[in-house]
Amino acid sequence: MKNSIYINDAAMIGALDSFKSQQEHFFFENKNKVWNSPVSKSQELQLQYFLKKNEPYQYLDRSVQLALFVARSLKGIPDQTAVNIGSSRGATGLWEDSYDRFRESGTVPTATSPLTTLGNISSWVAQDNELKGTAFSHSITCATASHAILNSIAWLESGMATSFIAGGSEAPLTDFTIAQMQALRIYSRGSNRYPCKALDLNKSQNSMILGEAAACFLLSKENKNSLAKITGYGSAIERLETATSVTATGDCLQESMRQAIQHIRPEDVDAIITHAPGTIKGDKAEFVAIQNVFGGQYPHLCNNKWQLGHTLGASGALNLVMAIEMLQSERIFKIPYLEELFVNPRGGDRIPKRILINTTGFGGNAVSLLVER
Repeated sequence: MKNSIYINDAAMIGALDSFKSQQEHFFFENKNKVWNSPVSKSQELQLQYFLKKNEPYQYLDRSVQLALFVARSLKGIPDQTAVNIGSSRGATGLWEDSYDRFRESGTVPTATSPLTTLGNISSWVAQDNELKGTAFSHSITCATASHAILNSIAWLESGMATSFIAGGSEAPLTDFTIAQMQALRIYSRGSNRYPCKALDLNKSQNSMILGEAAACFLLSKENKNSLAKITGYGSAIERLETATSVTATGDCLQESMRQAIQHIRPEDVDAIITHAPGTIKGDKAEFVAIQNVFGGQYPHLCNNKWQLGHTLGASGALNLVMAIEMLQSERIFKIPYLEELFVNPRGGDRIPKRILINTTGFGGNAVSLLVER
């Protein structure tokens, strides 16, 4: 990586206001008889106030609304800023509502097509902030937000943009999306205590839970009182063994991690925020990949899906928010149900200076980002 990319500001909306609390936030939804992780009550009130003051936004998909809310919170956005906010599933809720109406009446609302396209997440953010830079959205499953960061790095390094809003937004708590995950038999049927056992390699059943969230970052090559900086990145894709999985040895993650840390010693990485979604095979594959890259003395392992579930295309963005919070607070956030020796084989309380972030998704793709103070 030729130049560091600075994170000039960041904003998030989700089940938690901050990862520092190290608490979980899940609700049992009686209609579908599943756990889920909706936006917190306090942030939901702020979101509804925002939508009330901006009436046209009330008719947009919730994924777009979440992105608008967090992007509006960013400070010091130059008017030439470009936008790339991704989503794994896009305008899921609005699409399902429109399809239900079509099945009942054979008609759909006039604005169904523009408002259910993936691109309208970024275009509405650009419109709301009166930006003149390019705006585009994309989907690469659960690694989507991390790929938005990679896109931003490429545009900034090439000179095609001088500042970028990048991130991810997902609102997957819909009947159809939940049913899809249940059909894959990866959705949690866990108890009240820690229903998502992300990174627990001894669990006997899958424990993934869906959550809704969005996070955005203002990126540039200038250090403007920045929160942190991105100093390494890697991406890889592997041949699929099934339609959904990475290999048992996490080959794509091994490659992306090696690329991201190629300019430093492995022992200089203080922590890894894992993708680990709470599935048996997915969690194990990532752990094997980490061992292959770092050996037995791997960095401190962290995770946030045990707190607010899997937010699909937004999950990489939430990992980056968590990394920023750990760097600023100078402490590594723990996973309460895992043994210290497992998550921290090096021992001791280390002040994090370099954090590696992993994301992976359907299609056998992975992205790793190295973030520093």
